Amino acid sequence: MEQVVRSLPQAFKIIKEMNLFGDAELDYRSSARESLCRILEDRMRDRIDRHLEGMAERDEEDRRNGFFSRHLLTELGDVSRTRTLSGVGVIRAYSRRAVQVDRMILSCFVLGLSTRKVSHALIPVLGEAVSATTVSRVSRILDASVAAFHRRPIRRTYRFLFLDGVVLKRKTGIGSVKRVVLVALGMTKDGKKEVIDFTIAHGESQAAWDAFLSDLYRRGLRAEGLELIVTDGGKGLLAALPFVYPGIPSQRCWAHKTRNVLNHVRKADHEAVKKDLTAISHAKGVQKAQAALKDFAHTWGILYPKALASLKDSEEELLAFFTIKDPKLWKKIRTTNLIERRFRELRRRTRPMGVFSDRTSMDRILYAIFAHENFKNKTGGPFLLSLTQNS
Repeated sequence: MEQVVRSLPQAFKIIKEMNLFGDAELDYRSSARESLCRILEDRMRDRIDRHLEGMAERDEEDRRNGFFSRHLLTELGDVSRTRTLSGVGVIRAYSRRAVQVDRMILSCFVLGLSTRKVSHALIPVLGEAVSATTVSRVSRILDASVAAFHRRPIRRTYRFLFLDGVVLKRKTGIGSVKRVVLVALGMTKDGKKEVIDFTIAHGESQAAWDAFLSDLYRRGLRAEGLELIVTDGGKGLLAALPFVYPGIPSQRCWAHKTRNVLNHVRKADHEAVKKDLTAISHAKGVQKAQAALKDFAHTWGILYPKALASLKDSEEELLAFFTIKDPKLWKKIRTTNLIERRFRELRRRTRPMGVFSDRTSMDRILYAIFAHENFKNKTGGPFLLSLTQNS
């Protein structure tokens, strides 16, 4: 019976089972490296021969100028090569690694490995260690993409805008300090989600949010088509919004509000209070939500007046999502969970790194992770691992 091979790993598995190599480790790389080396040398010799023949036909003088060995690190491992007069056309004259190797280094970096761990992770593939300095140098290739990402015009129209902040740590001369990353995520009319941009700030003040939102507005993120802005409820953000996006309804995140309410409740009553809060947020319509809120006030108002006050003060913003006529969207727009999930992924990937060495490295990894998420979710975000230079 014929077996259809649908992937490279499946092919390797079949070859291993057939024991065609006579070696369980399938050490095909050494033979591949030798073949690649011969191909490169033959191509370079041919290139030089054609160059000299052309020079002779034009009665111009030129000659061979000797050779010396150089090395090229490829996905098959280290390959010795000969650099001659005109070898640049075959391999870039001063390249030390193939582009695919730089892509692998960046992929490990984006997936959360520290610069030192990347070296160990690639040894089985490359056959030699890649220094932490090299990993850092390759990661700097992202800097041009980061700058372009922050400057690009925003042409897409979003139906919903999500705004939130996350705290990260950065190294300084006096130890690690906390920095807040302000993030804007948009959802289009067809449901596609994209991290629009982010900025590193000292805090979530009105001035910080105003600067971030004003920059987004200048680059094209206007109010046209925007039906709802979902926020974490921070005072600085709420104060800045009317100046940049006046008249757009604001939805307060239920997850944040639930935590705020529970701060005024004894731990023994947390589960019961959360259940009654869910009855409000997950109601089948605004009238049923208002009725559930009255029940909450009757049950808990006397025992926890501050909890009730926290809820009542934000009643209009907490129920704003009911103005969207499609109930299937309510789950997505009553919280900032869409952006919180990206924060969780960010923390997971940066946890092995500890703290960032400087603002540039922080900006770089934030861009790498958010752009990777955009591309992965097919939202039209930039392709993460496009390389434009050797390092």
